[in-house]
Amino acid sequence: MNFSNSFFILMASVSLTIVSCKTSAVKSETPIKQSKAEVISIIDQVNNRWQTTHPEFGNAFWHVSAYHTGNMEAYKVTKNKKYLDYSLAWAEKNQWMGAKSNNKSEWKYSYGENDQYVLFGDWQICFQTYIDLYNFTGKNDPRKIARAQEVMEYEMSTKANDYWWWVDGLYMVMPVMTKLYNVTGNEMYLEKLNSYLAYADSIMYDDEAKLYFRDAKYVYPKHKSANGKKDFWARGDGWIFAGYAKIIQDLPKTAKHRTEYINRFKDMAKALADAQQKEGYWTRSILDPEHAPGPETSGTAFFTYGFLWGINNGILDKKDYLPVVEKSWNYLTKFALQADGTVGYVQPIGEKAIPGQVVDKNSTADFGVGAFLLAASEMYRFVK
Repeated sequence: MNFSNSFFILMASVSLTIVSCKTSAVKSETPIKQSKAEVISIIDQVNNRWQTTHPEFGNAFWHVSAYHTGNMEAYKVTKNKKYLDYSLAWAEKNQWMGAKSNNKSEWKYSYGENDQYVLFGDWQICFQTYIDLYNFTGKNDPRKIARAQEVMEYEMSTKANDYWWWVDGLYMVMPVMTKLYNVTGNEMYLEKLNSYLAYADSIMYDDEAKLYFRDAKYVYPKHKSANGKKDFWARGDGWIFAGYAKIIQDLPKTAKHRTEYINRFKDMAKALADAQQKEGYWTRSILDPEHAPGPETSGTAFFTYGFLWGINNGILDKKDYLPVVEKSWNYLTKFALQADGTVGYVQPIGEKAIPGQVVDKNSTADFGVGAFLLAASEMYRFVK
């Protein structure tokens, strides 16, 4: 046997060994075969685990409230009264309010965790669930939405339009505007939504990549990923992608900016599909997988929800995007979901992809569970 043949056989053997030894989080693509009952079982496994291990009701700040947005979707598809009661008890504990100051002269919308930050979106996401609870329980108790109306109507009466200065805030508050529009019929909610979103787009949206930076601090080239690329944070883009799905479904078909929002949603869908990892997840820095490699669940779950909602409502082409969902759903249910119902691989609270940060099967959080419930509820609507 001559040298060239020996070398070829050796290299082929090495290649086969590498391929056979290489492992990944999940198989690259598995067709979705669950029935509606099986999806409900997954929802119950996750939500019962969360609620039984969190019997205390937290405050109305963003991360707790984000869980409740997922719990509301879980209630819609399961009709499990325990889920409704859990959110009702949380809302009562928080007096159907976000930040509790009644002195409008001190209300602020920069970052803040005390009761003066009434106009800060992280204290307004709770209104989404309060409005849902108001609608679910017969609309016979206006107290449930009184604070939401007071705060948002005051906000809309001001001349400021820069209330949404970070991408997370778009998920937190955009659906509040559309939900209150549907309750009140007040067109001002839709006009101000567009005004505030236009400001956010002007400082965070990248028209080339069709994705959002987390906030103005992270805009390229002022900020770059570890490898000199644009650094789009997965959970940040997950917030807005899910936010678009939520507002489009609430808008009347004739709404002035509905087509514009749909087009933005579709542009994001294509960009996100192109960046999905073969194992089904998205890395924390979407376009630079090596910046913070490995699986992350919260962004992946929000994306899965958005893709499924788009498919279910004829906005995204099933032929193009079902393969994306097959991979991400497989990741969420076969890898991120643990045997005891814990949703793992959720990046902790933060605002960026952090190289070297540990995100493993024990990494869970309320907002990550909420995102998983959103995706699973939309999967229930998808399966036959």
